[in-house]
Amino acid sequence: MQQNMKAVEIQGFGAPDVLKIASRPVPNPVSGEVLVRVMAAGVNRPDLLQRMGKYPPPPGVSDIPGLEIAGEIVESHHPDWGVGDRVCALLAGGGYAEYAVVPGGQCLPVPHGLNMVQAAALPETAFTVWNNVFVRGHLKADETVLIHGGSSGIGTTAIQMAKALGARVVITAGNDDKCAACIKLGADIAINYKTQDFVAEIAKIGGVDVILDMVGGDYVPRNLDCLKLDGRHVSIASLNGAKAEIDIRTIMQKRIIMTGSTLRPRSVEEKSSLAHGLRTNIWPLIEAGKITPLIHATFPLADAAKAHALLESGNMAGKIVLET
Repeated sequence: MQQNMKAVEIQGFGAPDVLKIASRPVPNPVSGEVLVRVMAAGVNRPDLLQRMGKYPPPPGVSDIPGLEIAGEIVESHHPDWGVGDRVCALLAGGGYAEYAVVPGGQCLPVPHGLNMVQAAALPETAFTVWNNVFVRGHLKADETVLIHGGSSGIGTTAIQMAKALGARVVITAGNDDKCAACIKLGADIAINYKTQDFVAEIAKIGGVDVILDMVGGDYVPRNLDCLKLDGRHVSIASLNGAKAEIDIRTIMQKRIIMTGSTLRPRSVEEKSSLAHGLRTNIWPLIEAGKITPLIHATFPLADAAKAHALLESGNMAGKIVLET
């Protein structure tokens, strides 16, 4: 008989209260996959968009939201993992549940010294930052990076990863408390974008080499003004709108590279390659205590709606995690 599990369903697109606990069949892993008993699942902005009907899962992916988990493998069809292994993993969907199937290449060991809640807060942000700041943005030691949304899950991870790898970090955030939290995490300069002009503040330090932008819209031309020669502008979201008007001459004169990416639709092979990069370059820094996920709040799985409401409010610094 098929075993069932508790999972969070999106019962009609809309406000957080469309998230309801339901009974679903436990998924079955196939070759190359593992079945994880989920102990914690991270909550991310793409989950909010999926709940509102604006970010559907890729074809063949579970309609259950949730892009990152931590837990214990209970069935393995992948040579690198065995039953009982403690892992955190990046998913294309299905994380808000008691069990989830994951391609083995997208799993990483729970770092020594971290609990399951902390581990569940790692994959989505760590994969995103590694791919965009270091692989695409080519941030190097002794360079300066500007991170918009510094107090977000992405931002707090990016601050720590950039500092641990020797870069100078500038962030923007929406109030002084968030700025102070980012400085405590290691940011060198924190700019309150509501009371300060970030372009003018960055001009005082001679510009930045890389920008991680999740704002888009009218921020993009201002970002270009902040970049040094050969600067790199990396877009990962468009909270202020998907369209921007820019002066092409600025790109030409400064030799700027503009790039960006989304993570969810990428192939298992691409995500597995990013996982390898993280395990080689970032996991040792986590285990050395140089990078620690910042957890703002945890909720039981049944309170996913409350978790979404908190994330939507913006009144947080760090990650929100569901516990099963």
